[in-house]
Amino acid sequence: MAGQTSRKAKPRSADFDSLRPDFERRLDAAALALGLTLAPAQVAALLDYLALLSRWNGAYNLTAVRDPAEQLVLHLFDCLAVVPPLAARLADGDTVVDVGSGGGLPGVVLAICLPRVVVHTVDAVGKKAAFVTQAKGALGLANLHAHHARVEALLPGRDLAPARVVVSRAFASLLDFVSLTAALLGPQGEWAAMKGIDPQAELAELPAGLRHLGTQRLEVPELTAERHLVWLAPPAGHDAVQRA
Repeated sequence: MAGQTSRKAKPRSADFDSLRPDFERRLDAAALALGLTLAPAQVAALLDYLALLSRWNGAYNLTAVRDPAEQLVLHLFDCLAVVPPLAARLADGDTVVDVGSGGGLPGVVLAICLPRVVVHTVDAVGKKAAFVTQAKGALGLANLHAHHARVEALLPGRDLAPARVVVSRAFASLLDFVSLTAALLGPQGEWAAMKGIDPQAELAELPAGLRHLGTQRLEVPELTAERHLVWLAPPAGHDAVQRA
């Protein structure tokens, strides 16, 4: 309506197309800095995903970050930084579950970069899960599966295979993360929690016996803020972790 402040318009395809050559150059440099070897088709798919995210963010409210240039660093590069440490633990055919995935971060990025791994994204918000399904079709990601569900409602063997890695990005506290997702882990399963600062206080709240396998500091290209990846595993000999 005239005279009212309107919501920021969704980026048009032409707007993103004008940014794409610069984004491609920066993405190539980021991959090099992270030690990632990406095929041209993977680079194209990552940028196509970013274009989809930017285009539909206004309607779906997928992320509070509206500027595509900021999305490139704060979302795409941030998620790319966890690809090498996850890839080192994964074999062909392994299952990765991304809980609280939102618009597919990091799940869609993992599916693009690790095509021989099966990625399941989970989100309780229907429109976000629907967007990941749309991205799956648009990008031709046969190894990506989206679930509109609360994570505790999923059952291995019925909804997905037991996970080698359950990953989260700003999903919950470490205690809630492991408590809600323990049933999804396979026999050798581990948790990978993407965090900002090193979460020492959260680690101190975890149940006795739960194993802290280590915390990796991540260097995200073009980002000065701290990023860490926390690795956890159930107690030796236990199939699940119960909330204390």
